[in-house]
Amino acid sequence: MNWDDIRVFLHVGRANSLTAASKQLKMDPSTLGRRIARLEEQMAARLFVKTPQGYDLTDAGQRLMDHASNMELSSLSAQEIMQGSTDQLSGVIRIGAPDGSANFLLPEVCSEISAENPDLEIQILALPRVLNLSKREADMAITVSPPTAGRLLVQKVTDYHLHLAAHRDYIDQHPDLAEIDNLKNHPIIGYIPDLIFDKELDYLSHMGLQPSPSLASNSVSVQINMINQGAGIGVVHDFAMPNFPNIHFLHRAKLSLSRSFYLVRHEGDRRVGRLNRFADRLAQGMRDMVKRKEA
Repeated sequence: MNWDDIRVFLHVGRANSLTAASKQLKMDPSTLGRRIARLEEQMAARLFVKTPQGYDLTDAGQRLMDHASNMELSSLSAQEIMQGSTDQLSGVIRIGAPDGSANFLLPEVCSEISAENPDLEIQILALPRVLNLSKREADMAITVSPPTAGRLLVQKVTDYHLHLAAHRDYIDQHPDLAEIDNLKNHPIIGYIPDLIFDKELDYLSHMGLQPSPSLASNSVSVQINMINQGAGIGVVHDFAMPNFPNIHFLHRAKLSLSRSFYLVRHEGDRRVGRLNRFADRLAQGMRDMVKRKEA
């Protein structure tokens, strides 16, 4: 089998689309179609079935996907051996993360890593959903709860904290906020309830506040900016507070949440030295950054 054809197969299988795979590989979709047809002829088996949703793997295609993924890992390991050992990281590494960490932690951590490794390209994919690592949407992901299914490496990175907060002008204009029982009389800012993709993000319910906020977004960054505009009260990550000096905590001693970040990777990537080194550096950087920002 031609490795280039296998590489095309992997991208189409993970993207479920010739068009999406063509953008990743920087090749024409029709060329990818011909490469897939050639591979199917060599394998004497249909690898994909075209559906309204895209290119779905057949049973034979799924079996080949498992072997092709192992070939990909062997290729990456061989490249590392040929290049020799080095402390410097290079190539492209993509991290998926919920937008709280993607906006207020990863930029600083990844900037530090980038400065240490000038030949490394780091991509941060901020999405309000759980990433599908099996489809290689990212090389690794930050999550707020550990996945329980799939062939994955799961590492707890650090705990972090969240508290209720509001803009100082809003607090000054509403002295009744000094009484915790009066919180329900104010506009609550939070997640759109039916778009909460992880139970650990259901902050309002866990704080005993109304589950249906007056102002809502699927992005925690939008929520914090609403709070910063003086639109109401909401839950803010402690590590985000240095970015918003005019936002102050409310009832910090009584209304507090603790959550954790996990680093999730493909199980097979334990054999790829550069990803191991990057994961270790990323995890340590996040621990240090949370500690620094929450101090």
